[in-house]
Amino acid sequence: MPKTPKTPATPGEAGPVESGAVTLRTVQMIVTKAKIRSALKGDAAGPAKTRRVDLVLTAPASHINGAVLDRLYEVVLSRRTADPAVSHSARLLSRGPAKVAQKFGEEAVECLIEAVGGNRDAVVGESADVLYHLIVLWVSAGVRPEDVWAELTRREGVSGIAERAARGAEQPLALRMDTSKIP
Repeated sequence: MPKTPKTPATPGEAGPVESGAVTLRTVQMIVTKAKIRSALKGDAAGPAKTRRVDLVLTAPASHINGAVLDRLYEVVLSRRTADPAVSHSARLLSRGPAKVAQKFGEEAVECLIEAVGGNRDAVVGESADVLYHLIVLWVSAGVRPEDVWAELTRREGVSGIAERAARGAEQPLALRMDTSKIP
């Protein structure tokens, strides 16, 4: 089993780990030496001396990928006909596209606020919320993940500046503006 380098985390904070695995969370906690001994040997608890230990919860990088979004899409899609009283996805979808879009926007703003505040862990959590609500929006709008993946593949390797210039050239003169703000 490969050794995981120690992280300079303070109690209760997460710290990054470089070990060929994705760190889900690093947690520091105080446990008794007797509990550690007992867990390792199956012995009964001895004297209660405490020790600070780091628990690093990881998953191999190969187990975490974009396929989770495809699975989440299928779950949300299956909830379209579920009872809104028992399914959050069904409740969101039953409110219609405008409410689904509004909820997505709210989650995106919450993510932005946490990013501006420099709250990394909160950005991770809010990003998961944004992705979930984006998928609910896709289901509501009839968009399939493979449509988005195909568009991302089409754009791969294309400069954002060149792609934007190409879009600008295709638009009628009345729609072209010298600002990046949405009218």
